[in-house]
Amino acid sequence: MNIKKLTAEFFGTATLVYMACGVAVLTLGSWHSHYGQNAGILATALAFGLVLAGLAYAIGPVSGCHVNPAVSLGMVVAGRMTITDMLGYWVAQFAGAIAGAGALWLTLARSVNWHKSIGLGADGYGANSMIHVSATGAFIAEVLLTAIFVFVILGVTTKNAPAAVSGLIIGLTLTLVHLFGIAVTGTSVNPARSFGPALLLGGTALSQVWVFLLAPLVGGALAALVHRFLRDGDQ
Repeated sequence: MNIKKLTAEFFGTATLVYMACGVAVLTLGSWHSHYGQNAGILATALAFGLVLAGLAYAIGPVSGCHVNPAVSLGMVVAGRMTITDMLGYWVAQFAGAIAGAGALWLTLARSVNWHKSIGLGADGYGANSMIHVSATGAFIAEVLLTAIFVFVILGVTTKNAPAAVSGLIIGLTLTLVHLFGIAVTGTSVNPARSFGPALLLGGTALSQVWVFLLAPLVGGALAALVHRFLRDGDQ
């Protein structure tokens, strides 16, 4: 296992959680009235997209910049990665997400405006969803949003794809996915990104995290199957 690749995945996932979930907390937390909820949604969506775009160019040449277990699973199903390598990536990604969530907690914990109930950008359904979506609705949304996201990644990272703009396309797709998904579930499309904050928060966030672990993996595998059917041999 290449330690440089694992380090890149750890660093990238930690950065994604710390920066993007941090923006979610700062703009959609208890003081979001300063910004307005719609502005908070836009800021959070852009944060996730911009961070991932930057990481794609920074660590993409090292590890491929998966920073997401669903993406790694999609790569396995698409025939671009071994299961052994995927498991190593998963360990690095989950560890990075926990580290990023921990750093975010340490940053905010002593702020008079922050309380654990505000969260760390955790995802949720029912009372923890802006529209109070059901667990079934949350699962469906996460499967489909992840499938769209991973399908685009697989498409723009083929040998014949324009590599110079692939990071930008991936980042913009993640932004679009968040614009739809934030009001529904908070938007996961990434099991590690959901697990880190939920683990530190515990309670309802941790009891609901199963949706955001399982649904994105289903979506990632589904995207890879569709990609292989439509573009067989185009790796």
